[in-house]
Amino acid sequence: MLPYTLLILAVAGERLVELVVSKRHARWALARGGREYGRGHYPYMVALHTALLAGCLAEVWLLDRPFLPWLGWPMLALVLASQALRWWCVTTLGPRWNTLVIVVPGLPLVDRGPYRWLRHPNYLAVVVEGIALPLVHTAWLTALIFTLLNFAVLAVRIRVEDRALAEAVA
Repeated sequence: MLPYTLLILAVAGERLVELVVSKRHARWALARGGREYGRGHYPYMVALHTALLAGCLAEVWLLDRPFLPWLGWPMLALVLASQALRWWCVTTLGPRWNTLVIVVPGLPLVDRGPYRWLRHPNYLAVVVEGIALPLVHTAWLTALIFTLLNFAVLAVRIRVEDRALAEAVA
């Protein structure tokens, strides 16, 4: 269980790095006339993602979930792939990426990197990670609960983001 705990701590550390990058990018966008949209859902999103990490640890430690190599190793590969996709999104969007919905009016939509094929590739990474990270150590309850709640949050988030982008490029 210690290696899994270290994995969760590493993901938590990565999230902190994301927040630092996000704050810097938000300042950049706001300094260029960026407008924030849909702040109301953001605390729920933060709470859900924090609960994912806590749930992974709590379920594994409290319910003594085993590591099953036939499940754990493929799930770890999906976690790593989701991290790669997430950072591909971050680097493709550059200073336009942040964890809030801030759009700088007049900038064209990004149509390179993973955005060539997907409208919201970062959310694909979130969905995959939300299923795979708990299942690395068979925390299936956490995977199920996070996934159901995440679909509700993403339904709101994607509507907000699509509306903001449409308004900004109109």
